[in-house]
Formats: sequence, structure tokens, C-alpha cells
Amino acid sequence: MQIDLIIDNIKELVAVSVRGTPLFGKQMHNIDILSHQAIAINKGRFLQIGSPEEINAFYQADTHIDAKGKVVTPGFVDPHTHPIFMHTRENEFEMRIMGKSYVEISQAGGGIRSTLKTTGNASESELYALAKLRIEKMITQGTTTLEAKSGYGLTTESELKQLRVIKQLADTMPVDIVPTFMGAHEFPEEYKQNHAAYIDILCHEMLPAVSEQGIARYCDIFTEAHVYSIAESRKVLSRAKELGLKLKMHADEIEPMGGAELASELNCISADHLGKTSAQGIEAMQKAGVIPVLLPATLFSLGSKTYAPAREMINAGLPVALATDYNPGSCNCDSMSLVITLACLVMKMTPAEAIAAATINAAAAINLEDEVGSVTVGKKADLLIWDIPSYKFIPYHFGSSYLETVIKAGKVFK
Repeated sequence: MQIDLIIDNIKELVAVSVRGTPLFGKQMHNIDILSHQAIAINKGRFLQIGSPEEINAFYQADTHIDAKGKVVTPGFVDPHTHPIFMHTRENEFEMRIMGKSYVEISQAGGGIRSTLKTTGNASESELYALAKLRIEKMITQGTTTLEAKSGYGLTTESELKQLRVIKQLADTMPVDIVPTFMGAHEFPEEYKQNHAAYIDILCHEMLPAVSEQGIARYCDIFTEAHVYSIAESRKVLSRAKELGLKLKMHADEIEPMGGAELASELNCISADHLGKTSAQGIEAMQKAGVIPVLLPATLFSLGSKTYAPAREMINAGLPVALATDYNPGSCNCDSMSLVITLACLVMKMTPAEAIAAATINAAAAINLEDEVGSVTVGKKADLLIWDIPSYKFIPYHFGSSYLETVIKAGKVFK
């Protein structure tokens, strides 16, 4: 049978989850690893996985890649990014080094608000061009699926503009991009003392427009003491749910204020950050089936001395996921490999757990586990080929990349 692609003589195939389902708790340490394998790919999907002898006996391919001595993993899935912005904020990086906290910088007019004006005034073509370059860099580092949020406009016009840019990126770039509306990223300066008025705009103008245009799959909100309270978050997310959007949350990043519990109450698909979440929050997520998406690079960038309690979450049986939180301020990191390294070093996840969290569990955090995140027959053929001795080398080595080839839906990008 003639097919599109065979990847042959794979030394170590990290399939992660041959069944294609998320891995919960201690299952995350027992990922599926196969030796001396070949993969048959046709029409962008995995057709068969087996020994080189078996695959080559049944198939002939238009393209043949010899992965002798190489490690093959699924493409990384990044379920939390903010790539639609104009200017970077390296000046705030210096301010943090000199002792200013993230909240202090935000309250002084920095942070998210400082990105609003330039992004709000930018054209769609300008935003598209910059985001395209950023996402291309992410792809070269192994990200083959990502979620992308709006949130640097905080007006109906600007938020819709950013979502249109995300749609254009999804339509034109060789990766899957999931759109998320995040008009509740901050409060605009003019509503700093009048939260109710802006929340009214969110609930009765922005969200209906987003829903009507079908331009976002998720609604996210920044639930934290200096931005949206639990009550305010419940109101916005409940309205989004009424309008048919699925829910995500920035929760308990800086304070344990009950964000994980609210995510559980509202059946959010994920609660993200969770740097300070409580034992009660972990228990609530486990009972409600909420996926914790941990962002260690953000806390690393902010100079935090503590990180999300990944081990407690894994011990509780949760399907922990990882993401970069790529953004212009608190975390200008576009490398899932670095996130995997940090997950191991600062959150004490094993290499296997971190790989599972960056692939199949990350896919589940954006409801794409049936399509991507593992080497499973029928799924999209998203693969990374590494010139390394074993998958454990991925978090062990950092600072440069041994990634040789990136394949998305059966097509070689790099």
C-alpha cells in the first residue's frame, strides 16, 4: 500500500498513551515507551505503529525518514498562551529584579494595562505579523498545538479584533490554534474604581458579540485579589456559560482565594496557574474533573520562592498539565522544553510525568485529547524527532535544543 510517510528505525518511541486517553495521578509516571519501532502515516494521521520489518512489509511511502538512534515523541501541546500583543515589557523584568512585585507594577500602571494601548491601536495585519513570528518560533521548539487568548484590548472592538487575528492564524499556520476570549484579563483604567460597569459591558456587550460571531471556544478570567474577585468571576463565567462558551480560569496564582474551588463549582475544563492553591482546592478539582494547568515558567520569571503543588495534585489523582503562559510581561517564555525542565527541577515532577503533562494532559486541557497529544492510531500525526539518548534527556539538558524534526499532521515543518 502506498502511503505518505514512514518514520523508520526509531530507537525510542515515546507514545505517552497508546490508548490516547489522559493520564491521571500516578499513571503519569508510567507513559508508554516502545523500542525499535516504525510509524506509518497517511493523510495526516497515524495509520499503524509496529516494528520496522512489519511496517515496511505492508507499506511503501512517498517520504521515508530514518530515525535510527533517535527518540520520537508527540508534538508538544501548549494550552495557555497570550501571543497577541505589540510591545514586550522587558523594563518590568528589570523592575522585578530590583524588588518590585508583579502586583505593585500592575497597580502603578504597568502590567497588563501597559500593553492595552499599543495593542488596541494596532491593526489586524500588524498583530498577525508579530504573532505569526512568535508562533513560528514556538513550532521550531516543538509546539504543534496551542491555545491563544485575547485580553490586551478590554474593549469590544479590540477584543474582537484580537480574536479575528487568532482565527486568521489558525486558518493560515501549520498548527492547531484554539481561541479563547479573555476580556476579563484586567479592568481598564477608566473602570478601575467601577468594576460593576465594566462587568456589565463584559456580560451584555462583549460576551454576546463573541458568542454570536462564534469566534472563541473558551472564556477565561484572571481571578486574583488585585483583579477579579470570586463573586465577579462567578458572574462573568456564568454568563459565558449561558452563551455556550466553555470555561477556563486563571486561579490562585498569587493568593489562595478559592479560584480552584470556583473552577470546580462551574465545571471549568481547567484551572490555570494554581501557585497558591489550597488542599481544599485540589480536592475540589479532583471531584469535579477540572484539569490543573501549571505554569512554572511564570513563577520562575516572577522570582517566586514557591511553586504550584504538583506532587500533591498528582498524589490526589489529578491529570496535571503544563503550559508556557507565553506573554509580554510576567512570562516571555515560548519553550515547552524549558517548562518541562522547570516542572522537574522546581515542582519535582519526574521526566515521564512532565512529558505526559506537556502532551496528552495538555491536550485534554483544551478538549483535544481525541486528536493530538499521543502517538495513537487515528490521531493527527504530530511528532518530534530528537537526537538524544532517551526522553529523560529533554528536561536534563537545557539552554539549547537537540530537536531535529517537527512534524505536524504528517508534514515536516522543520
